[in-house]
Amino acid sequence: MAEQESVQEQPFAPKSGWPVLLFILGVLVFSFFQWFIPLNKTVFHVFITIFSALYILGTLFGFQAIAPNNCRVYLLFGVYKGTTRKSGFYWVNPCFSKRKLSLRIRNFETGSITTPEKKGPGGNVIQHKSRTAGKPSKVNDRDGNPIEISAVVVWKVVNTAEALFEVDDYEDFVAVQSEAALRNLASRHPYDSDDESGISLRGSMAEVSEQLEHDIQERLDQAGVEVLEARISHLAYAPEIAAAMLQRQQATAIIAARTLIVDGAVGMVRMALDRLEEDETIQLDEERRAAMVSNLLVVLCGHQNPQPVINAGTLHQ
Repeated sequence: MAEQESVQEQPFAPKSGWPVLLFILGVLVFSFFQWFIPLNKTVFHVFITIFSALYILGTLFGFQAIAPNNCRVYLLFGVYKGTTRKSGFYWVNPCFSKRKLSLRIRNFETGSITTPEKKGPGGNVIQHKSRTAGKPSKVNDRDGNPIEISAVVVWKVVNTAEALFEVDDYEDFVAVQSEAALRNLASRHPYDSDDESGISLRGSMAEVSEQLEHDIQERLDQAGVEVLEARISHLAYAPEIAAAMLQRQQATAIIAARTLIVDGAVGMVRMALDRLEEDETIQLDEERRAAMVSNLLVVLCGHQNPQPVINAGTLHQ
C-alpha cells in the first residue's frame, strides 16, 4: 500500500479587513435609511432590511486579527487552503475554518506535566493552563548504572500544515518524543568514563547535547517542528547507588593524586642524585644512596609533614 503524502504548507493571502469594514458600515447606513425614512414601507423595504441585517451578521464572522508571531490555517469544508503568517487585520470567507497557531519560540523540561485550559459552560475559564516542574527520568546508562536525567528543549513550529495534520497533538508529540530520545541517548553512553577520549554524559556535555538535539530533530521532522537547542539540565546517580559511586569517585581521585605525587617525587629524587654526582659534593655508596632515596621518598610522598631527627653521632651512626 502506497504511503500517503504529507500535507505541505502553502501561503494564503486574505483580504484586508478595513475596506470590508467600511463597506459593512455603508450597508448599515443604507439599511437604516431604507427602514426609517420611507413612511409607507413596502415588502421591498422589509426584504432589503432583512437581507442587509443577515449580510452584516454573516460578514462579521469573517473578520480576524493576527498578532505578530502567530498565524492562521484555513480550511474550507475539510480542504486545506493555506496559511497566513503576516500579522494584521483581515477578512476571509466566513465559511472558512480558521485554526490559530503560535510561531513563538517555546521551551519545556522533560518530565513536566502540562494541564490544558478548562472552560465552563458559559465560556469562562475555570482552570488556566499550567505546567508542573520537570521530574528527572530514571534510566540506566550504558554500564547499567541507574541514573536520573532531564533535559531542556527549545523549539518552534516551522511547518504549520504538518504540525496540525500529520500528528494528533503536536505539543504532546514534542514532549513524548523528546523524552524517548533522551532515554535512548542516556542508554548509549556511560555516566562517567575513565578514558579521556571516550564520550560520557558527565564529561562530554557539549557532544551529548549536540547528539540529543540531532536525535530529537530526527523524530520531530514529520511534525513540522524545529529544535533550536537541547541540553541536559539535571544529571545524577540514582539515590540507591549515589553513596557508593561517590566513594568510587573519591577513590579514583585519590589514586590519581597519589600517582601524580609519586611521579613527581621520583623525578625530584633522580634530579637530586644527579646534581650531587655532577658537583661531586659527596660520594655515596650503594647503601647510602638507597637510604637517601628512601628518606626523600618518605618526605615527598608522606601524608604528614616529616619530623627531622638530628644525628648527634658520627656520619655512619
